[in-house]
Amino acid sequence: MSRTEIQSHPTRIKAPVRHEVVNLGGRRKLAGTKFHFIGAGGVGMSGLAQFLIEKKAVVTGSDQTATAITSRLSRMGATIHIGHHADHLPGDVDAVVVSAAIRDDNPELALALRRGCRVYKYAQMLGEVMNRYEGIAISGTHGKSTTSGWLVHSLKQAGVDANFVVGADIVQLGGSSGCGDSRFFVAEACEYDRSFLNLEPRIACLLNIERDHLDCYRDEAEIVEAFHQFVLGTKPDGQVVANTQDANVAAVASRLVGKRAVVTFGFDTRCNFCARNIREHDGLHGFDVLQNGQRLGTTDIALPGRHNVLNALAVVAMAASMGIEPKSVLDGLGTFKGMDRRLMLKGSFEGVTVLDDYAHHPTEVRASLNAIRQRYHPKRLWCVYQAHQYSRTRFFLDEFAASFAQADVTIVPEIYFVRDSQASRSEVNAEILAERIRRQGTEAQHIGPFDAVCDYLQQHVDAGDMVVTMGAGDVWKVADEYIRRLRTNH
Repeated sequence: MSRTEIQSHPTRIKAPVRHEVVNLGGRRKLAGTKFHFIGAGGVGMSGLAQFLIEKKAVVTGSDQTATAITSRLSRMGATIHIGHHADHLPGDVDAVVVSAAIRDDNPELALALRRGCRVYKYAQMLGEVMNRYEGIAISGTHGKSTTSGWLVHSLKQAGVDANFVVGADIVQLGGSSGCGDSRFFVAEACEYDRSFLNLEPRIACLLNIERDHLDCYRDEAEIVEAFHQFVLGTKPDGQVVANTQDANVAAVASRLVGKRAVVTFGFDTRCNFCARNIREHDGLHGFDVLQNGQRLGTTDIALPGRHNVLNALAVVAMAASMGIEPKSVLDGLGTFKGMDRRLMLKGSFEGVTVLDDYAHHPTEVRASLNAIRQRYHPKRLWCVYQAHQYSRTRFFLDEFAASFAQADVTIVPEIYFVRDSQASRSEVNAEILAERIRRQGTEAQHIGPFDAVCDYLQQHVDAGDMVVTMGAGDVWKVADEYIRRLRTNH
């Protein structure tokens, strides 16, 4: 299957061909160009809109509900409408950018297509922006946001002010995007809907490859092939930074011989960048970093979990591929405090500690719970897990059930509905997931409404316990409400 065939496979919107994307405005300055964002409230969409606003573009848009994100865009000067209506589309718009969640019958999209407007999916516009810079695109089933944010932060610590659009707020920078004064542009490369095939970076990073998004892919082999096509889209003089500890990544890297330069990282001393003398204390790791067998130095990172050792190595390897002195990046690696909703400490009240985490895949759930155990040593660990998508829950039901072994109690509210068919909704539900978790020997129960979940936590959680809300939906609301109640009681 060719790159073009894969790129166009399940798309709902007829996208402009690549040369049209590159020629938006003929490389003219973004200042004054008029963009309309349909679904502007998503993290990625809003980050891109914010970036364009900072480049003096004119941004309008809409979203179904008002949020802190839409309010932030409005404060920056964008005109954001709540709700979708054809009247919201300006008559003189230069380009319309559409979230992956927007359906064909959206009235603003339908009008834009009737008018013959240039309509771009989010990833296509991200690719247009990246083509104006030296792009660094971070891909992988897990860890994209953390590694992207870590790279941006570490570059700034080394004196390199990169442009960026990532999929979560970087805690220390207060946003998911930013304009820098360097030639570099850092972005996440998401495999959903094969959207990363719209990016042609100079440096592509492969963190890991696992089964996911099986509503878009037939099987793991097709996912691996999509990642292969993604890295083949790297500029001919570019580099692929690959975690060859991961079998699927190693398989992709082996196919690039003679096609693209590959820089490897991992725990194996045969990797170009490797971690040695790894030590762990309370879930945090310190280690030596070697480049081609030569010791660069040592670091102690502030993010828990062994998987973050690999993410840190990816940051050093990418910086070196960008021509940055790796030692200067290594020196600031340990100052990174993480991303919004990634093992995020929300607060501690009356001896109860509350975290929030984005994990929504069995591998991520397992890694996050292990990291929490090692870092905090709670008396009891309570996990409030909101499954994300009925289809993902159905495809990975047994894997999810086994992934909560490190939790003492798992509470499962209703599944977060997004992009699902009625068939998927009829085949699985939150109660079935809770029952499967119990079969694996972990205490679990289904409690649907968030208010009822908070009631249960108030009645049963004791001092010394830890509560983590987990999932890619809106389960963070449980953490916020539970903390509000703890504060009120206190």
